[in-house]
Amino acid sequence: MGDMLRDLPFSRRRLLAGAALAVVALVLGARFVLPAGTSSPPVPPPLAAPVAQARPPVVIDVVGAVRRPGLYRLARGGRIADAVARAGGATRRADLAQVNLAAPLADGEQVVVPARIAAAPGVATAAPSSPAGPVHLSTATLEQLDALPGIGPVTAQKILDYRAKHGAFGSVDELDAIPGIGPARLDQLKGLVAP
Repeated sequence: MGDMLRDLPFSRRRLLAGAALAVVALVLGARFVLPAGTSSPPVPPPLAAPVAQARPPVVIDVVGAVRRPGLYRLARGGRIADAVARAGGATRRADLAQVNLAAPLADGEQVVVPARIAAAPGVATAAPSSPAGPVHLSTATLEQLDALPGIGPVTAQKILDYRAKHGAFGSVDELDAIPGIGPARLDQLKGLVAP
């Protein structure tokens, strides 16, 4: 190896000697600068992606003029239209004008799809004075709420606004939070309304 170095021109020998000195300087410098046993800082493990927690479905009871009445599990955030579709859709006798298909679903809710009332030939029909069953606060239309005793169009709109802001009703007692409905009015509505 010594013969090979002698055969190189002087400038190349100087270059190789300089490179060797640089390597030695780096090794010695690293040894004196870093204390013994020290290494580069550990790299933290990659963060695990947050696991999205699945929200449990809501259970809805669909009854009335639908093809397959029964209990159904639906995704949270669904609408009454989704529940009716899951029950096989409305029958030909269904009166969908009485159902707010855009209303949000609430767990434990019963969706009632009423049937149209057939009139006897030659007999004029009058609008029913009271609904056949309880009015469901979570799905009722303005007209259905307005037909309740002591509830006018202004209070009916307040009920709809409350439902839009707070979601479906969990109990009839939530009506107490609506201005214009006090304990006496609430007692009057018991049995006529359902969550």
